[in-house]
Amino acid sequence: MWHQQTLTLGAKSRGFHLVTGEIVEQIPALAEVQTGLLHLLLQHTSASLTLNENCDPTVRSDMEQHFMRHVPENALYQHDYEGPDDMPAHIKSSMLGVSLLLPVSRGQLALGTWQGIWLGEHRIHGGSRHIVATLQGE
Repeated sequence: MWHQQTLTLGAKSRGFHLVTGEIVEQIPALAEVQTGLLHLLLQHTSASLTLNENCDPTVRSDMEQHFMRHVPENALYQHDYEGPDDMPAHIKSSMLGVSLLLPVSRGQLALGTWQGIWLGEHRIHGGSRHIVATLQGE
């Protein structure tokens, strides 16, 4: 079985957001797969997807502080057409990546106990985000 659809995540503030539930609820076909893979591709160059801590929100705020220190907005970047947060957002997106490949088992994502899908919103006003979800399995 192959299934593909485009998901929409609502606009979020800059930072890291746990979006596992928001993604899974938009893919009802996931329940039909006993063994398979789910590929997620974020269709943006100023945000990211990563797999990390799903319980303690301080991990997400610490991660945001780390990236703000190491990829500052006050650096002298040539690319600033969309504002001072634009080029730093591109750098963070490339560092973390925009896709995930996740196992599916018995109709659910087979994630570790403390793992969840994060959206890294690297723009101050990023807007809604789109993800192409491709599900394969039996």
